[in-house]
Amino acid sequence: MSGRFFPGFSGPLLWFFLFLLSSTGTGMAQQAAAEPDAHERGLLAQTFVNERLAVWQQRLNLQDWRINVVMSHPSELKPRTLGNIHWDADKRSAVIRVLDASDYNMTFRDMLDDMEFTVVHELIHLELSSLPRSEASRRDEEHAVNQIAEALLKLDRKR
Repeated sequence: MSGRFFPGFSGPLLWFFLFLLSSTGTGMAQQAAAEPDAHERGLLAQTFVNERLAVWQQRLNLQDWRINVVMSHPSELKPRTLGNIHWDADKRSAVIRVLDASDYNMTFRDMLDDMEFTVVHELIHLELSSLPRSEASRRDEEHAVNQIAEALLKLDRKR
């Protein structure tokens, strides 16, 4: 997968940091749980999104696809969207665009949840890509994809 890699916050260390962010304790844990600065936020978000992509790609049986996530600014996305996907079925490759961390105006944890939702949402579109599509069915497809993504994420987060 392409994108920035920040080894200091990958794998278990990233999850430990996220645990500290969600901690409601006091003292040192609360100080460590402060929102990361803009640079850290971007690096952590890219690492998180790549890790979650791998998880959801396996769960949705899309391991035979080469999928990359690209952080993108609103000018690179359609109006009123937070992401998109473009694929080449013959090459079994795809690029998912996710709104860049610098363009979010919410807590770090909420931002990561939203980015993961975007990744899952776009992977579901990829899974459905072999079905007939039209502009007339687009709204219904978006609604169904949102419902499926939300249900999958609720199940995942109850663990």
